[in-house]
Amino acid sequence: MSEASRVLKGLAGPCWIYAQTQTAARGRRGRAWSMPAGNFSASLVLPRAGSPSDMGLRSFVASLALYDAVKALAPEAQLGLKWPNDVLLNGGKMAGILLETAGEALIIGIGVNLAHAPAASDVEEGAVRPVSLQAETAVTVLPEDFMGYLAEAFAVWEQRFSTYGFEPVREAWLSKAARLGEVIRARTMREEMHGTFETVDAQGHLVLTSADGRVSIPAADVFF
Repeated sequence: MSEASRVLKGLAGPCWIYAQTQTAARGRRGRAWSMPAGNFSASLVLPRAGSPSDMGLRSFVASLALYDAVKALAPEAQLGLKWPNDVLLNGGKMAGILLETAGEALIIGIGVNLAHAPAASDVEEGAVRPVSLQAETAVTVLPEDFMGYLAEAFAVWEQRFSTYGFEPVREAWLSKAARLGEVIRARTMREEMHGTFETVDAQGHLVLTSADGRVSIPAADVFF
């Protein structure tokens, strides 16, 4: 993502930047991200990504693209999508998405545990356990080959989003959502809320129903 920011001004259109290695990998809110050899890391640069609200909705586009890319390689894989930006495999976190903006541009960073996953002790308490595609499905894929699957899948979902708006993306995402209809925890910068995961609204916000009523949450960390 740092490289994407560096070359952004010279890009005429969307561009994937693939990393064979990383020396300063990062996750959401400054968290560390492990990138051992055999795992996947890339960023998609969209120089003109629309309004700020459209930019935020690209996490759903990217999630669906990741889902389809993995399904193409491992059709029997048990996948789920965790709001706002994780892909789960057999209930564990296999992939993460990080969005950063730069003026009218959007950078979508994607990391996938293809061959290796961090130890459970390396993630914060209560977080979903990390898993890898290889360990969970016995499917081995080179990161550079996965790049092709992901880019193709993203192009399909980006076209749908650009043509028809967020609603078909939202419906597809909800059909694959983890813990929909179940009680979850959502931790914001100020508080933690417990409630039933009802839906994702037209703005991409998490909608919970709790003892205090229905609430729409624009940004939070979710725990099961």
